[in-house]
Amino acid sequence: MPVTKCPKKSEPLWKDWDWKAQKNGLRHQVFAVNGDHYVGEWKDNLKHGKGTQVWKKSGAIYEGDWKFGKRDGYGTLSHPDPETGKYRRVYSGWWKEDKKSGYGIQFFGPKDYYEENGNRYEGSWERGMKNGHGRFFHLDHGQLFEGFWVDDVAKCGTMIDFGRDEAPEPTQFPIPKVEIQDPDGVLKEAIAALMNTEDEDD
Repeated sequence: MPVTKCPKKSEPLWKDWDWKAQKNGLRHQVFAVNGDHYVGEWKDNLKHGKGTQVWKKSGAIYEGDWKFGKRDGYGTLSHPDPETGKYRRVYSGWWKEDKKSGYGIQFFGPKDYYEENGNRYEGSWERGMKNGHGRFFHLDHGQLFEGFWVDDVAKCGTMIDFGRDEAPEPTQFPIPKVEIQDPDGVLKEAIAALMNTEDEDD
């Protein structure tokens, strides 16, 4: 009896090419159409894990953690210096869904941090805004605010003079010290008031 073999059903070539083109795991440089390129880990065709992205147009480099195609976790963003051509750090800290989130430091020079007119902020970030506990150094006026922030707005805290003598534009008057002139008298008055309320309750 003759033996016949059925030929294997072959998949179309595009399926094989598509499977080979799927990006999963560690990959060497992968270029985008616009010239941007990425070296690092992938998952389901998305940047996921550790990796380095270089943007061709701006020359910016991000080195750090990625989640499903977005910067997420700890990472450092650097830009090329137009004068020297060397890269300098711009931000180093935590990211969430492609935005600064959590603790991080914004750099504007070799010794400057987050800057606005020479001022700087040190503290927590969330969704690219100041959120949580932090300190804002108003170096232009010689003051320091330490407190709690919600969506870039300081909600509560204390303001003190800080390097006021060296500030380029100090405030007209220093912040006065808040003190009780007669703490013992205030304490005696409070105790007397408390005793009166207890007597009335009896």
